[in-house]
Amino acid sequence: MKRLYIDMDGTLVDFEAGIPSVTKEQKQQFGEEYDDIPGYFDDLPPVDGAIEAYHKLAAAFDTYILSTAPWNNETAWAAKNLWVRQHLSEVARKRLILSHHKHLVRGDFLIDDRLAHGVDKFEGEHIHFGSKRFPDWPSVLEYLL
Repeated sequence: MKRLYIDMDGTLVDFEAGIPSVTKEQKQQFGEEYDDIPGYFDDLPPVDGAIEAYHKLAAAFDTYILSTAPWNNETAWAAKNLWVRQHLSEVARKRLILSHHKHLVRGDFLIDDRLAHGVDKFEGEHIHFGSKRFPDWPSVLEYLL
């Protein structure tokens, strides 16, 4: 079975949805580093189609969630774990990997919306979520399944 990694922020989790709730004081303190705001990750919704896509892909691949949590916001580490348990199931939680070095994992595919944290050095195929080729979950599913 081929191994697949899926990023969280901007891929499974709608990171941008939290921006309107950032207070003026938080903007002054953190600028646009929203991921450094304590509690920012607590109630973010899934990206459209992400939950259904995750379950379809998990049935076809050895699937893991590979995300980066900010060093300056320890609440994010716990919030990511809770988000996975809430939205994807207990089984998915045991497949959560938090790393700032995504190129160190071995696998066939990595679905990620960015090239940061070693994505550009990942040895398998990077499926660039949100790109022209893979703008949404239906396009990713069509390609992989």
